[in-house]
Amino acid sequence: MTNFVTESMDELKDAGYKYTQRRADLLAAFDQAEGQYLTAKEVQQTMEDKHPGMSFDTIYRNLKLFSDFHFLEETDVNGEMLFRKHCDPEIGHHHHFICENCGRAFPLEMCPLDFFSDQVPGAEIHSHDFKIMGLCADCSKQGK
Repeated sequence: MTNFVTESMDELKDAGYKYTQRRADLLAAFDQAEGQYLTAKEVQQTMEDKHPGMSFDTIYRNLKLFSDFHFLEETDVNGEMLFRKHCDPEIGHHHHFICENCGRAFPLEMCPLDFFSDQVPGAEIHSHDFKIMGLCADCSKQGK
């Protein structure tokens, strides 16, 4: 088991959640996805070999739990939730370009909020969500 899986499972256990192999395998799937966004359906397909019949509801419930614990990031694209392993906190605040075809996420070096905060003088901004969607260079070359 990788550090990501072990540390995440330890944190869940400390919070009163049971250790299950299914949870560990779900976390491992995201660790192996190398920062790629996955849908719950894609995760279900990945789990099919190790855990046949694992329900979509079970997967989705666990993905939301992992997101609540900040093990995973989630984003909504056209009404569908996508999940990926949370970025290393040492990187700091940043956003992503997300490939609509392969799901890979590419970090952006700047935050657009820096440009927009002047547009609402005196406002107290509590949060924001920003993503750029399109095709990565590899998918664009392949004409996908």
